[in-house]
Amino acid sequence: MQIVTTDSIEGKRIVAYKGIVSGDAIVGANFVKDFFAKVTDVLGGRAGGYEKALRGAKNHAMDDMIEQAEEVGANAVIGVDLDYESIGGSMLMVSVNGTAVVLEDA
Repeated sequence: MQIVTTDSIEGKRIVAYKGIVSGDAIVGANFVKDFFAKVTDVLGGRAGGYEKALRGAKNHAMDDMIEQAEEVGANAVIGVDLDYESIGGSMLMVSVNGTAVVLEDA
């Protein structure tokens, strides 16, 4: 399965559009992570716990989108867009969507 942010893939031809596919993931931040993230912000450095949670949420959302694409018979998703949104200050939502297509060599 090829996943790209562009609307085409060099050397490939779109033979069928299968529709929009998407995936979402919501992760909560707990008190301990919040506390250490604030300390990290004050002292400098990276908030590793948040980075790991964000990466996991992104991967989960991408996996959901790919599963939907496979269910409709696509072999690629083009025009992929990732969005991140804070919900209520303690939750993070990651949404990904794109167009499922069938590609063949040009």
